[in-house]
Amino acid sequence: MDARVVGIPEVDGTERVAVVIDVMRAFTTAAWAFHRGADKIVLAADQDEALAIKAGHPGWLALKDGAPVSGFDLVNSPGLLRDADLAGRTVIQRTTAGTVGALAVVEATLALCASFVVAGATARVLRNAGADAVTFVATGEDGRAAEDLACAEYLDRLLAGERPDPGPYVHRAGNSPAAHALRAGRRRGAHPTDVGLCLEVDRFDFAMKVGLEEDLAVVRPLRTGPGAVSAAHRAR
Repeated sequence: MDARVVGIPEVDGTERVAVVIDVMRAFTTAAWAFHRGADKIVLAADQDEALAIKAGHPGWLALKDGAPVSGFDLVNSPGLLRDADLAGRTVIQRTTAGTVGALAVVEATLALCASFVVAGATARVLRNAGADAVTFVATGEDGRAAEDLACAEYLDRLLAGERPDPGPYVHRAGNSPAAHALRAGRRRGAHPTDVGLCLEVDRFDFAMKVGLEEDLAVVRPLRTGPGAVSAAHRAR
C-alpha cells in the first residue's frame, strides 16, 4: 500500500483514504469516550462552534482542550474521562489539532481517526477496505509531532503485512515534547495517567470512522474484532 504522511497544512482535498492521527490526546480521548459508552462524537472547528452545536442539542456534552470552561462538560484527557459514564451520550469534541485535521478530510471516501490505542483495528479496517493508498495526517506541530509520526510509521508497517514490535514506536512517542509537557504539568486539563494511557497499543478493538451526517462531522466506532479486549485490559 502506498502511504504518505502530511501535516494539516498539506491536506489538499485529494485524499481518498485518510488516517488522522492525534496520539496526545484527541483520539486517545475519543477512544476512551466510546469505551465509556458514548454513541457518537461530533467534531467542532472551534470553541464557538462547539457551544453553538450544544445550544441546539442541550443533552449533548461538550469537550475541549485545556482547563475547564463554562459551557463545556469535559476536558480532553483520557485519564479524566476513563471513569465517566457516557452511556448513550453524544460528545462534541473540539481540540487544537486532532479535530481540525479530521475536519480537513471529512469528505474523503474513507477517513479514520487514530492513535496507538486503536492502531490494530485501524489497520484491519484499511486492509478490509482494499485501499491501495493512504494519507496519514499527523496533526500535532503541523505534522512534526514525534508521537504522531511514530504512530503513522507503526501503522504503515502493519499495513505492509508486518508484525512490528511496538516498543520502539511507543518509546519515541513517550519521549516526545508533548509527552514531556504532559508529565511536567505544563498542559492544563491533564491527568497524571494521560501519557501512559496514550502509549497503550491496541487497548481497544474498534477503529473510529469520521464522516458527514446532516452537515455535522461525526465519528463513530467501527468494531473489527469479536467485541472483547484482552483480559489484562478488562482488569484495569
